[in-house]
Amino acid sequence: MRKHLSVANVLSCLALFIALGGAAYAAGLGRNAVKTRNIANSAVTTAKLRNNAVNTRKLRNNGVNARKLRNGAVTGPKVASAAIGTSKLANAAVRSINLGGGVVTTGKLKSLAVTEPKLANSAVGTDKLSANAVATGKIQDGAVSAAKLNSGLLSQLLKNVSYETKESSLNESETPKEATVECTGGKVAIGGGAKVIGGTTVALTDSGPLPPNVDGKRVGWSAAAAEMVADGGNWHVEAYVVCAEL
Repeated sequence: MRKHLSVANVLSCLALFIALGGAAYAAGLGRNAVKTRNIANSAVTTAKLRNNAVNTRKLRNNGVNARKLRNGAVTGPKVASAAIGTSKLANAAVRSINLGGGVVTTGKLKSLAVTEPKLANSAVGTDKLSANAVATGKIQDGAVSAAKLNSGLLSQLLKNVSYETKESSLNESETPKEATVECTGGKVAIGGGAKVIGGTTVALTDSGPLPPNVDGKRVGWSAAAAEMVADGGNWHVEAYVVCAEL
């Protein structure tokens, strides 16, 4: 026996004994025998974690709800760039209170991502519109009503414009002839004129607005014409006025 004993043989047998003893010890560990205090720091690496082993799902442990991730455990520096896409976020998971100031910039918004239903009432005020942002093509037909016009501008606009005419008589022997036309419905005169109908030697001798009324408004137009040479033909003068509400 002594002939076959050597330092190498003794060490080999001792190593085999220790290895077999350790395996038997590991196999003999009961459920939950390895506690947190038995695991060395940094001993559990990513490769030793089963897929989906670490999640936010609540687990029942001795009747107590528990999570595998502590609140605040996953911070910004621990998340890889572009690791959390839109598909990985639950509906309404990210609210405005969770976002820092200036986090969502124009470059981070997909084209047409902000639609009308996603805007709060009065969210887009005049201070948020750039100069010339609202062009003619962006205004719906009929959207600009009188209530939306500045009072100073509104007072300068013409409303309910109408056209009135009045002719003089056709009496052949009458010369000069006159015609006067007035606005109706409380409107005022904003323009007018006159013309001679018939006759070859007749000319206008007067055409202009009526003098102001008691309210200081001009509400009509008058005209006159006369024969330069009597030719015995029929003719008459017509006055017209353009009226509007102011």
